[in-house]
Amino acid sequence: MALAELSASYTKTTTPFHSSQPSLSSTSPRFSDHFRRSFRSIPRSRNATISCSVASDQVQTPIPVQAENPKGKTECYGVFCLTYDLQAEEETKSWKKLINISVSGAAGMISNHLLFKLASGEVFGPNQPIALKLLGSERSIQALEGVAMELEDSLFPLLREVSIGINPYEVFQDAEWALLIGAKPRGPGMERAGLLDINGQIFAEQGKALNAVASHNVKVIVVGNPCNTNALICMKNAPNIPAKNFHALTRLDENRAKCQLALKAGVFYDQVSNMTIWGNHSTTQVPDFLNARIKGLPVKEVIKDHKWLEEEFTEKVQKRGGVLIQKWGRSSAASTAVSIVDAIKSLITPTPEGDWFSSGGKNFYGQPSIKIENPLEVIEHLRPITFNPLLF
Repeated sequence: MALAELSASYTKTTTPFHSSQPSLSSTSPRFSDHFRRSFRSIPRSRNATISCSVASDQVQTPIPVQAENPKGKTECYGVFCLTYDLQAEEETKSWKKLINISVSGAAGMISNHLLFKLASGEVFGPNQPIALKLLGSERSIQALEGVAMELEDSLFPLLREVSIGINPYEVFQDAEWALLIGAKPRGPGMERAGLLDINGQIFAEQGKALNAVASHNVKVIVVGNPCNTNALICMKNAPNIPAKNFHALTRLDENRAKCQLALKAGVFYDQVSNMTIWGNHSTTQVPDFLNARIKGLPVKEVIKDHKWLEEEFTEKVQKRGGVLIQKWGRSSAASTAVSIVDAIKSLITPTPEGDWFSSGGKNFYGQPSIKIENPLEVIEHLRPITFNPLLF
C-alpha cells in the first residue's frame, strides 16, 4: 500500500479586541463580574466563511491592541471567544485544570452524539472543564460552524473553549486527547479493507500532526475504519508519542458481545464481565466467550447451548455492524459514541477488581504476535491484562 502525504492550509488573521465592560448581561452565577473578554476575527478559507456569534459592533468601547502571533493556534468560535478568569468565579474553585480535546470528523453523525456528552461532564467528570478543538474539511466547515452554534446554545458550564478548523497541525495543537473519528464511511456491501488506501493517507497525516504539535503524552483513540490498521499507521507516524497511548476502538464490539450474551442468558447486561475482542474490528474478530463471565460464573456454565456460543454468537457480533447498515443505510453513530465514552472512562478510572476491557493497541494484551489456526483453542490460554490509569 502506498501512502501519500496530505497537506492542508488554513490562513488566519487574528485581530483581538478587549472590552472593559461586558456586552452581554446575565444573572447566572456561572459568570462573574471579574473576567476579561477577547474577541477575535475568525479566519477565512476557500469556500468557507466563519462568523462569530457576537458581532464586532455589539462590543462596547472596543480597544484595539497589537495582534497576537496566530501561528500554530486555532480560532475560537462565538461565545467561546470570551476568556473568563476562573480564579475569580466562586463555583470554579474546585475545578481541575482545563484539558484540550481534539476531535476529527467533528461534523459527522458520531461526533454529533459524542461532543455533547463530552461537554456535559459525563465523560471526564462534573469538575473537569474542557476545550474542544474540532477538525473538519473545507466541504464540512459550514456544518462544523453549525455544531459550534449548537454547543453554544446548550450552555454547558464546563465547556470553556471551542475552536474549529481544517488543518490538523492547528487543531491538534497541545491536544491531550485526540479522538480520531473522521474517515471515509463504510457503505452497504463495503468491506473495511476497501477503505484502507483512502483512510490510510488521512491517518498518516494526522499522526504526523500529532507528533509535531500535540502534547507528548496525548491519548489517541482511533475510530475511523479500519480502525486497527489506521491506529497502527497513525502510531508509526508519531514516533515521539508513546505507543501505549494509541488505541483502536473495539469497545463497540465488546458492548455488542455483552448484549448478545445477556439476551441469551436472560440477564441484564451489567451482569456480563471480562469480555475480550480478539483480532481486528471486522468480520474476522473473535469475541471471547471462553474467558467472559455472567454473574461471576464462566459463560459456558450459564449458557448450556455451546453450539450457539461457538457459531451463532460469534457471527452475530462479527456481522452486527453490517446488519445495522442494511437496516437503515448507514453505520452506527449513537452506539459508537457511547462506546467511545465507555472506552475513555475505562482509560481514566481503575479497572474493577477481576475485570478487564477491550481496546486495540500495541502489545495491549501483553501477548506475542501469533498465527491463530483455531481461535477458540488459542484463546483458552490467553488472558488480557487489567488497566491502571496511573501508568497511562
